[in-house]
Amino acid sequence: MIDGVADSSTSSNEKPRRARRTRMTGAERRQQLLEIGRTLFAAKGFEGTSVEEIAAKAGVSKPVVYEHFGGKEGLYAVVVDREMRRLLDMVTSSLTAGHPRELCEQAAFALLDYIEEYTDGFRILVRDSPIPQSTGSFASLISDIATQVEDILGREFKSRGFDPKLAPVYAQALVGMVALTGQWWLDVRRPKKAEVAAHLVNLAWHGLDGLEAKPRLIGHRKS
Repeated sequence: MIDGVADSSTSSNEKPRRARRTRMTGAERRQQLLEIGRTLFAAKGFEGTSVEEIAAKAGVSKPVVYEHFGGKEGLYAVVVDREMRRLLDMVTSSLTAGHPRELCEQAAFALLDYIEEYTDGFRILVRDSPIPQSTGSFASLISDIATQVEDILGREFKSRGFDPKLAPVYAQALVGMVALTGQWWLDVRRPKKAEVAAHLVNLAWHGLDGLEAKPRLIGHRKS
C-alpha cells in the first residue's frame, strides 16, 4: 500500500510467475529416454517395462517415445546395441599385451570392469532378448569377443605345434568361462575383482600350459 493506493505488484490476487521450463532438443530427449529405458530394463526386464512408465519417468506423453524409437522394442534394441558395442570395445581395446597369459588377464579384467562400471548394462545383456529384431544378444556378443581371441590363440597354437584350426573351439571355451563367471560375480561381488581375475587366469593358463596336442577321452564313450 502506497498512500492508500494498493501496489499492483504486490496484490494478493496476482499469481506468482512460473519458472519457464527449458525445452529439450530432440537429441537431448532421445538421450534421456535411452537412460530411463536402460535403468528400467535392467531393473524390470523387457516384459516388466511399459511405454507408459518410460514416458512418465521422462515427463512426456507416450507419443514422444514412439516418435523417437517407434515403441518399446525400438528403444530396447538401441539400448542393447549400445551396451554390446561398449563391452566389445572395452575387451578388444584391452588386449595390448604381448604375452598370452597377460592377454588372458586383460580380457578377464575388461569384462569384470564392465560389470562393475556398467552394472545395469550387463544385467540387460545377460537377459535373453525377447524380440527377434533386437540387434543382438549376450551369446552373439560372446561370439564376437571370442573371434577376437581366436587370432591370438591361433598364433599360440601354431608356435606350439598344435592345429590352429582348433583355436575357435578354445576361444569360445575361454571367453564363455569368463562370461559365466562374470554373471555369477555380478551379484555376489566376492571375492574382489583382481582375485577373481587371478583365479580365472590360473585355470585358463595352467590348462593351456599343459595342453595335449591330441586330447584323449578316458571314459567308455568315444563318440
